Amino acid sequence: MDGLPHYPLPEGVHPPLAFPGYRSTALRAPRRPLVALPHGLTELTGPLLGADRVGPDDHDLTVQHGGEALGQRIIVSGRVLDEGGRPVRDTLVEVWQANAAGRYRHEADTWPAPLDPNFSGLGRTVTDAEGRYRFTTVKPGAYPWRNHHNAWRPAHIHFSLFGRAFPQRLVTQMYFPDDPLFAQDPVLGSVPAGARDRLVSRFDLDATQPEWALCFTWDIVLRGRDATPFGDDDD
Repeated sequence: MDGLPHYPLPEGVHPPLAFPGYRSTALRAPRRPLVALPHGLTELTGPLLGADRVGPDDHDLTVQHGGEALGQRIIVSGRVLDEGGRPVRDTLVEVWQANAAGRYRHEADTWPAPLDPNFSGLGRTVTDAEGRYRFTTVKPGAYPWRNHHNAWRPAHIHFSLFGRAFPQRLVTQMYFPDDPLFAQDPVLGSVPAGARDRLVSRFDLDATQPEWALCFTWDIVLRGRDATPFGDDDD
């Protein structure tokens, strides 16, 4: 195993595996220090995800069910980059989110917010030669969760990325600028302060489509000192 590459996590970027303010981490965080394993051929050459995994409407979450999705229509776009700032092409980007009322279409989500029959909250696309991705969706609503008294999650979209190799795997969350719930959200608060802004998109007026949809831009860095922090997919 000697001589195989290692990619240690950069300091000050990713949240700790156990964070007292985020209650569920106490149940699933490892009790012993992690062991960094060298990456062999399997990790450095896979996975290979073809364009046939993506359907023609998978990138537009507002038109997948025959009717118009309810809520504020938005465009979410950006680039997927490696640690050197180079575009990562052919990256499978998947998203899932709550609807405009803040409810997921999932049997475990039972709080009394309305479901939208024309919105499932799931999408996927593949980055182009410049590492660009683009989704059309609706802005998700905030929703309550039982982490602490009167706890609400800020509006966010979950992202899952498969780059060109397993070391470029990332599950994270994108937030929207100036959300008043940031200060009391322990998921975002678990990220080191210097890296927290990397999870917040920016409003992009130039890319906004007149009389159609606001645009939010968010670039994703898969590894290295400027990496996008890991997010949680457990809420």
